[in-house]
Amino acid sequence: MWTLYEIQISGSVTLVLHPCLFIYILSVPAFAKSLVRKWISDWNLTTEKKHTLLRLLYEALVDCKKSDAASKVMVELLGSYTEDNASQARVDAHRCIVRALKDPNAFLFDHLLTLKPVKFLEGELIHDLLTIFVSAKLASYVKFYQNNKDFIDSLGLLHEQNMAKMRLLTFMGMAVENKEISFDTMQQELQIGADDVEAFVIDAVRTKMVYCKIDQTQRKVVVSHSTHRTFGKQQWQQLYDTLNAWKQNLNKVKNSLLSLSDT
Repeated sequence: MWTLYEIQISGSVTLVLHPCLFIYILSVPAFAKSLVRKWISDWNLTTEKKHTLLRLLYEALVDCKKSDAASKVMVELLGSYTEDNASQARVDAHRCIVRALKDPNAFLFDHLLTLKPVKFLEGELIHDLLTIFVSAKLASYVKFYQNNKDFIDSLGLLHEQNMAKMRLLTFMGMAVENKEISFDTMQQELQIGADDVEAFVIDAVRTKMVYCKIDQTQRKVVVSHSTHRTFGKQQWQQLYDTLNAWKQNLNKVKNSLLSLSDT
C-alpha cells in the first residue's frame, strides 16, 4: 500500500501527492530542483510550509527506497535553514547524519558540516561521530565506540559496518598522502590481518574511491589516485597547481610545434 502525503497550501486548500510522483520528479535532478522551487514560488509557501514540503519529499523517497535522492532532498532542506532557526531542524539534522553514515555507498561527509542545523549539534556525540567519519582515522572511531557503544547501538548503526567504512576512509587518507603503502602499514592502520590485505584492496578499488594496484613482490600497494575526504583551501591550491602545470606543459608543446613549423 502506498502512503499519500498531504501539505496544506492555504487555509482551505490541501494538496495530496502520491509518492510515485515524487519518484518521477526526483528522477531528473535538474528538473526536480526547478519544479520544486516553482511549486514553492507558485504556491507562495511560507518558510514553514517550504520545510514541510521538502520533508514530505524526503519521507516519500525513503519509503520508496530511493536513498540517494532522499539524502539530496534532506541536504536541500537543512541548507534552507538559517542561524536563527537552525535549532528547529535538530531532529532532521540528526536523521540526516545517521542515514548518511548508514548508506553503504556514501563515503564523503564534509559537506554536512557546513549545514547550519548540523553546526547547531556541535558538542554532542552525533556531531563528534560525524567529524570522525569526515576526517579522522580508524583508531579514533574504535576509541569512540569503546566509550559510546550504547550510543552507536541506539542510532541503529552496526559496528562492523562502521569499521568497514572507516577502514576505507582511513585508506583513502593514506593514499592521498602516500603513493606507496606497505602491507605492514596497512595492517597496523586498518587493523587487518596479513591475509586480508589483498581482499581489502580489491573491495576498496570497487568503490572507485581509490585506484591502486598490488605489488606482491615488494609487499606494497601502489596508488594512482585517491579521492580526498575533504575539499578545502589546501585541495583547491593543489588543483590550481596541477592545472597550472598542465597549462605550462601545453604551452611548451605549442611552442615546440611552432618552432618545427618555422623550420
